[in-house]
Amino acid sequence: MTVGILLVDDSNYMRSRLKSALDDDEYEVVDEASNGAWAVQKYKEQTDDIDVVLMDIVMRKANGVKATAAIKHLDKDARVIMCTSVGQRKKMELAARAGADGYITKPFDDDEIVRAIRSILMSEA
Repeated sequence: MTVGILLVDDSNYMRSRLKSALDDDEYEVVDEASNGAWAVQKYKEQTDDIDVVLMDIVMRKANGVKATAAIKHLDKDARVIMCTSVGQRKKMELAARAGADGYITKPFDDDEIVRAIRSILMSEA
């Protein structure tokens, strides 16, 4: 089974970095978004293809917390992993309240991303 991923980050570099970390037959980057508003729209359009959303917290046009809450409102079973910089504990607490299922801290390594994805997918089994 291939896991469909929606990458959401306002940094082209970070989206590219995440995409290369998921360059494996097990994962398919279904789509990308550069802000939270686009993420919600893309999730609406492709709900059936997206298993996990990797979402940056700090973005313009609807930050990751607002976008996570909107996606969870659309689909209470949506799986969202937040990507955050070190030292953003308060924002992570807000993200958890909005429904985030997990998080990874930048800078991260490829194995950390894969472990976070596997962890939330196994928790729903």
